Amino acid sequence: MEPYIKKFKDTGIKDIGLVGGKNASLGELINFLAPSGILIPDGFAVTAAAYRYFISANNLSAKLGGLMKSLNRTDYSNLSEIGGGARKLILDAHMPEDLQLAIFDAYDYLFNFSDQPVAVRSSATAEDLPDASFAGQHESYLNIRGHWPIANAVKKCFASLFTDRAIKYREDKGFDHHKVFLSVGIQEMVRADKGCSGVGFTLEPESGFRDVVHLTGVWGLGENMVQGTVVPDEFLLFKPALIRNNKAIIQKNLGSKSKMLIYADDDNDTQYTVNLDTPWEMRGKFVLNDAEIEHLGRWALLIEKHYGKPMDFEWAKDGVNHQLYLIQARPETVHSREKKLEIKTFTIAEKGDIITSGAAIGDKITAGYARVLHSPDQAGSLKEGDILVTDTTSPDWDPILKKVAGIITNKGGRTSHAAIIARELGAVAIVGTENATYNIKDGELITLSCAEGKTGKVYRGKLEWAEKVTDVSDIHLPAHPKAQLIIADPGQAFRLARFPNDGVGLMRLEFIIANHVRIHPMALAHFDRVTDEIDRVKIANLTAGSSSKEQYFIDKLSQGVATIAAAFYPKEVIVRMSDFKTNEYAGLIAGKYFEPEEENPMIGFRGASRYDHDRYRDGFKLECEAMKVVRNEMGFTNVKLMIPFCRTVAEGEKVIRLMNSYGLKRGDNGLQIYVMAEIPSNVLLADEFARSFDGFSIGSNDLTQLTLGIDRDSALIADLFDEQNAASKKLIAMMITRANELHKKVGLCGQAPSDSEAFTRLLVTAGIDSISFNPDALISGITNINKVVSENPEFHLRKITPDEVVLYPTTLP
Repeated sequence: MEPYIKKFKDTGIKDIGLVGGKNASLGELINFLAPSGILIPDGFAVTAAAYRYFISANNLSAKLGGLMKSLNRTDYSNLSEIGGGARKLILDAHMPEDLQLAIFDAYDYLFNFSDQPVAVRSSATAEDLPDASFAGQHESYLNIRGHWPIANAVKKCFASLFTDRAIKYREDKGFDHHKVFLSVGIQEMVRADKGCSGVGFTLEPESGFRDVVHLTGVWGLGENMVQGTVVPDEFLLFKPALIRNNKAIIQKNLGSKSKMLIYADDDNDTQYTVNLDTPWEMRGKFVLNDAEIEHLGRWALLIEKHYGKPMDFEWAKDGVNHQLYLIQARPETVHSREKKLEIKTFTIAEKGDIITSGAAIGDKITAGYARVLHSPDQAGSLKEGDILVTDTTSPDWDPILKKVAGIITNKGGRTSHAAIIARELGAVAIVGTENATYNIKDGELITLSCAEGKTGKVYRGKLEWAEKVTDVSDIHLPAHPKAQLIIADPGQAFRLARFPNDGVGLMRLEFIIANHVRIHPMALAHFDRVTDEIDRVKIANLTAGSSSKEQYFIDKLSQGVATIAAAFYPKEVIVRMSDFKTNEYAGLIAGKYFEPEEENPMIGFRGASRYDHDRYRDGFKLECEAMKVVRNEMGFTNVKLMIPFCRTVAEGEKVIRLMNSYGLKRGDNGLQIYVMAEIPSNVLLADEFARSFDGFSIGSNDLTQLTLGIDRDSALIADLFDEQNAASKKLIAMMITRANELHKKVGLCGQAPSDSEAFTRLLVTAGIDSISFNPDALISGITNINKVVSENPEFHLRKITPDEVVLYPTTLP
């Protein structure tokens, strides 16, 4: 006879049929990963055999079967009635005395007759399979202590096998209701109510990128985050850096964490947990320090290596003993199944009024009528293709989410219930907007865009967008020249890395500074010069979580660059140091204190001329400090640096000396420093510039502008601007030829090679080493290169492989 009770240490993955996926995984973790130092709270399982005994002893099998047979499978109009009837049958039934005593004995034995608080969690026998997560379908109960409360919680878990959402989920997934049973896990509670807790993935949950660990966390117990009632802190770690013991954190994003779930008072017999407003001082702090984040990251490596597949897991930090614990782990169920050699891209074709924004889930765009709902009970007003707007979703929403075109929530992060379900459904979702239900009117037509980076935007009205499907199995990369990307937004990096590419030929820093730092670098280095009180408050608020204002800049910039470097690792990523114009710098917070007014900023105080100038020298030092973190501490030696708009040889030499003094010496740790060839002087004096730099990158836009004497921002003469003008092309050909003769690498960044096969022929036949394209022009650019290459037998095509495009071969040993 199968046992009614089984200790976690006596179970493993082989026991899913007896103790369910969640409990079997806990047994696996305790037996195979606890010896590696991972702390896992102990406990035991009330087995599926106990559940079947409970059903049999109360003669419920036929009654439950009859209810399931009467379920309306056309429109599920009686789902609520059927689910409620099934749960009532179980809740009204009695717990057999011998089963009850077995649970009490196991609790007393394992916890030494103490009044130990435990988590009572459902664990279905079809749960946590690679093709079905059953996320949130069944109930869990926290801070349960004592015999009778535990017995009652076990029975409520049994009943949760027939929640409306669980019934519908089994119907959708094709599971037989009579062949899915419930086990219940009784696990020692970690005092996360006095600490923090969270969720982790051994891949990036939006793109499926395999070489990172994604962590989220909140103060208190983790239910707030799983249910999406708060916006958590978010951390991203690079696996190869963890393995090499480099600094591995490539992103840290502070969440609002507005609520914290803690234990209720001991004398409260009806409520075991209570949700409180998080104190303001705690909202402004990360829930984990860097050492703890990396500690969890190393656990993630061990978990994934043991299971041999992408995993997600729950962790908790005990606020009494300050130890980290692993609560559970299960297979990741969305990206682990992907095997397509097809990339579908969405591009917003027009701009509109932004109503609200939040964390983008996925990378699609959709439009529909907004339905502002406050409860699943209002689902009757939801029509096929509507967009659900609500405060937060729970598993109770699941039966109705399949009909919506998109989901928008006030609360929640990338690991919330709404985010998980949206990924499983392939739906468009924006979570954590904080104000969607207030700013969006019920019934208004809106557009959801998750195709513009990590921030999802809600626009008023239906905007135009483009959809493009690329079958990359038909795409070949040329062996020479390299086909590279131009990129600026770290939020796009993991998605763009899926494209066939040879790395990044131009990574612009300006986007990170404008959108993530937001503050003028000199205002951080010289905060005393900022006198406007509004600016001072803005700066104080943005830098509140940093050890200093300068460190805020270094952290934000280094993490942004590291995210892109990680996405394309080990391919080269050429990072151009800042090239704002004075009017653009002045637009940053407190920029007005540090920028002069210029008549023509396009050819004014920009690029290399700023770096050793009193007006910006300390700002450039911060940029260099950030690049040292990226290369030396994080280990991204695939990052090369590039100096823009360097007018004279002397200016270039001065910048190289300055960077050397800041700890960025050419050759050290393989560092290469390129110069942009975007001024005629760069081409005419290529030999002299080559003495200071390792390579050239032709900026065809600025080179054309300065060759033809055209301000490309001027609408009056815009029609005269032409990268394929004979004079511009002659300078480009001269630059490529001379760089080859000097044995220096040379590339080009610009639009023309994707638009013109003739221009591409000029570059390829001249012997250019790389051509960089904007993402929307990459495929057409590669096509043009391949046409030219096919005409020249000395060049050969290289076939792109499925792993190279989709699954990212992991660097784990």
